[in-house]
Amino acid sequence: MIFFDRADAGRQLAAKLMHLRARNPAVLALPRGGVPVGYEIARALGAPLDLVMVRKIGVPWQPELALGAVTDGDDPETFVDRALVAELAIAEDYIAQETARQIKEIERRRRIYNAGHAPLEIAGRAAIVVDDGIATGATMRVALQATRRRNPSWLVLAAPVAASETLDRLRSEADETVCLQKPADFRAIGLFYRDFHQLSDVEVGNLLSRAAAPLEQR
Repeated sequence: MIFFDRADAGRQLAAKLMHLRARNPAVLALPRGGVPVGYEIARALGAPLDLVMVRKIGVPWQPELALGAVTDGDDPETFVDRALVAELAIAEDYIAQETARQIKEIERRRRIYNAGHAPLEIAGRAAIVVDDGIATGATMRVALQATRRRNPSWLVLAAPVAASETLDRLRSEADETVCLQKPADFRAIGLFYRDFHQLSDVEVGNLLSRAAAPLEQR
């Protein structure tokens, strides 16, 4: 299955999440790519949309390959794949410096996207954490762990596509996992989309503004 774009993927994923409407759901998207997916889910469920601000800690010579991830907050949640660090002989100084750099980028995006608004209160709600796809799972793992600390009544991992082995490793981090495609031969998320353009901050901000509007105006 090839999705036309992230909105198409979000609508198809939303159809598999309708049973959560009775659980007072909140949708938490990983920016940037998860926001269009999350927007469609939030609209279908009549739920609010917010962000889980997570940044990948990439390998120095291959930034798209995640060796870890960090999320924002007073006590940032950090995950580092120690096996990969050892295999690639990554210096600890680099990990510390890159983690600090990504926390600064999270703070920048939080200022732009949320314009000073406090994060959505999700305690006692079903929290649906969504991205446009899952490859290594580093960012999703940190997002789920950080969200769990906010005491949702039910924690859901949702993605249109994910590497099969990665998804298996992540299942224990959530109460429920919903994924449309789990290919064993997974190469890149973008291969499952016709339109997989890099979203801008403006596009993300527009979607968040639309999600905050009354349902009849979305």
